[in-house]
Amino acid sequence: MNTMNDPNGLSNAYGMNDRIQRLREETFNAQPSLSIERALIETQFYNDNEGKYPIPVLRALNFLEICKQKTIYIGKDELIVGERGPKPKAVPTFPELTCHSVEDLYILNTRELQSYTISPEDIDTYAREVIPYWKGRTQRERIFNHVPQYWKEAYEVGIFTEFMEQRAPGHTSLDDKVYRFGLLDLKEKIAGELEKLDFLNDPEATDKQEELTAMLISCDAAIVFAERHADLADEMALTEKDPVRAAELRKIAEVCRWVPAHAPRTYWEAIQMYWFVHLGTITELNGWDAMNPGHFDQHLAPFYEKEIAEGTLTRDQAKELMSCFFIKVNNHTAPPKVGITARESGTYNDFTNLNIGGVKADGSDGVNEVSYIMLEVIEELHILQPGSAIHISSRTPERFLRAGCKVIRQGHGYPSVFNPDVYVQELVRQGKSLTDAREGGCSGCIEVGAFGKEAYVLTGYLNVPKILEVTLHNGIDPVSGRKVGLETGDPVGFATYDELYDAFLKQLYYFVDMKVRVSNYIDRMFAKYAPATFLSLFIDDCISRGKDYYNGGPRYNTNYIQCTGLGTITDSLSSLKKHVFEEKRFTMAEMLYAIDSNFEDLEPMRQTILNRTPFFGNDDPYADRIAVKVYDDLYDAIEGRPNTKGECFHLNMLSTTCHVYFGKVMGATPNGRLAGKAISDGTSPSHGADTHGPSAVVKSLGKLDQVKSGGTLLNQRFMPSLLKKEEDISKLCALIRTYFALGGHHIQFNIVDTETLLKAQECPEEYRDLLVRVAGYSDYFNDMNEDLQADVIARTEQESF
Repeated sequence: MNTMNDPNGLSNAYGMNDRIQRLREETFNAQPSLSIERALIETQFYNDNEGKYPIPVLRALNFLEICKQKTIYIGKDELIVGERGPKPKAVPTFPELTCHSVEDLYILNTRELQSYTISPEDIDTYAREVIPYWKGRTQRERIFNHVPQYWKEAYEVGIFTEFMEQRAPGHTSLDDKVYRFGLLDLKEKIAGELEKLDFLNDPEATDKQEELTAMLISCDAAIVFAERHADLADEMALTEKDPVRAAELRKIAEVCRWVPAHAPRTYWEAIQMYWFVHLGTITELNGWDAMNPGHFDQHLAPFYEKEIAEGTLTRDQAKELMSCFFIKVNNHTAPPKVGITARESGTYNDFTNLNIGGVKADGSDGVNEVSYIMLEVIEELHILQPGSAIHISSRTPERFLRAGCKVIRQGHGYPSVFNPDVYVQELVRQGKSLTDAREGGCSGCIEVGAFGKEAYVLTGYLNVPKILEVTLHNGIDPVSGRKVGLETGDPVGFATYDELYDAFLKQLYYFVDMKVRVSNYIDRMFAKYAPATFLSLFIDDCISRGKDYYNGGPRYNTNYIQCTGLGTITDSLSSLKKHVFEEKRFTMAEMLYAIDSNFEDLEPMRQTILNRTPFFGNDDPYADRIAVKVYDDLYDAIEGRPNTKGECFHLNMLSTTCHVYFGKVMGATPNGRLAGKAISDGTSPSHGADTHGPSAVVKSLGKLDQVKSGGTLLNQRFMPSLLKKEEDISKLCALIRTYFALGGHHIQFNIVDTETLLKAQECPEEYRDLLVRVAGYSDYFNDMNEDLQADVIARTEQESF
């Protein structure tokens, strides 16, 4: 196979080999299912042992028991091995966090989109053996049984969401420790810390002893898990008739007997090492929303380069192993939720996100040959997971940016694009060292942290336009009729725009304060009842501090509140300021009547608003000044609020798909948006509001001081015809460089026209593999519900640069 690189960076070695084609077909066609195996093992273990051990030790022994008992799977073509469930796309449940009801299981088994198959026999077993034990014991029940009523009401009407009511905190990325130390090395470090414990002078010595002991047990659990794979591979080799496959199985056994017990020596071992660590963390707890290898290309480069030089690895073999890894990630669908959210089609995406390119710890360019291999694999496999992002600094070579843009051109929604020059500043501003910031990046969607050194916990979304809606109704949620906010005055009596905005700020601070108080309570519930003793092994400085990942063990401990709907609130405030207070085209009473009646019989008024209001995203100073003011005030309301680990909360501008849910719980808004329609996502302009092209969009976004955030999300949708020629790729590269020079954090693209999306709705069977960018991730268009499909279709279709 020809592996000469073309002038723009992508190899000519296109085309999957036979093994990868078979594995891809298998992962693409595999039906996600629910496995009750983990829940049964855990329930029996807790039933026998709860109360006998300190909680960290109990959790570690539970993890060990799962690793000893769970089904081991090795597929006939696989080179990288290990599954969270008993087979590909079999998803375990985590009843200690949130226990599915029988109704949930039936709903998940039968819902039209993104179903999870489960047999009636397994549902009966779950009802008989799992549900009774965990009733009253789950993290979710601990949370909802103790939060104040006013928080519940604000939560129920959609002022905010709470991530950890459904799962453990996610968004974790690792650094190169995974490749420098084996678990036996970590056990030596832990033993050393145990010896140093000072029970005379350190009041936390006993707590540290419990945590460190649990870490030792967790090391043993992962080694046992790997050795069971080695045993199975050896057994399979004995009966394998194909000598080539028999040799591969023996090699798999050799790899699994070495890692994770020891530090990897080869490229193959390095990938398998990471995969065992990944599996350990997502088996120990349901960290749904991102478990990531960090700068995977940079971590693998030393192994790749050494073996290429020695002649023990070819580029094609390296690419094949990378493809096997991608398919492994794709085999791991997200664990489904419970209750009302079990009824809704979410996503199978588990948010593993690969950072490609960027900078090294010394600030130099991080692109290497593995980076290009990863881009080729993304383009060729065209699968849902893993997510990917190219990191483009001022030092990144144009060749790599062009290679990434050529993959973007394919229209799969991957990769997204990040700006290290900005996010390094963000992390340093938060208190990270320059070296740690440079080694950091994105974990799941757009949020950034210090890889391998930080617990950055996303606490949920804040519905900023909803806060304005409550303000316009003097503390009442007009959709539900509940009083959820402060009485800040009847807006009809406001004489100036400033009076209205001051009332909005009072409501904003009230709801942020409410959210922070309960988020801190939930933090302590996880630190106390659900320590992550395996994950803690790989995060500095958990071992040296003798503290858990959720309990202040990491070097850095950050909480984020993700604010949603900047475009919608900006445009709504712009409309009120322009039409009510300045030009007095409408009275406040008329505006309130219009939004409360969903503009019924008031279409001329609505069209006036839509066509004569300065909207965000058009490089219009009037609207952009409002956006900057709102953004800065969100920062002031959130930044520095104390968390439970001696650090603080920060601002994030992220929506994932929550902007669709938030729109559903809102009436019409003063920018002409109708009731129930999605609000704007991330920091993107409102749907259809950006009428002056992508250059105007990035200029508007560039006015925000994005260094203040921990991440901003910008979606853009282009016609495929815009990117057919080489000069078109140059224009896309220039747009990205321009936005990043203006201080942009992130940008992502859908390269798909409206006609294709509408055809996919009409004939879904003909568009099974149509991937689109949803928010900080991509999804199959026909796996998305109608609301999400409509959201993507409604995004402005840019027809020129």
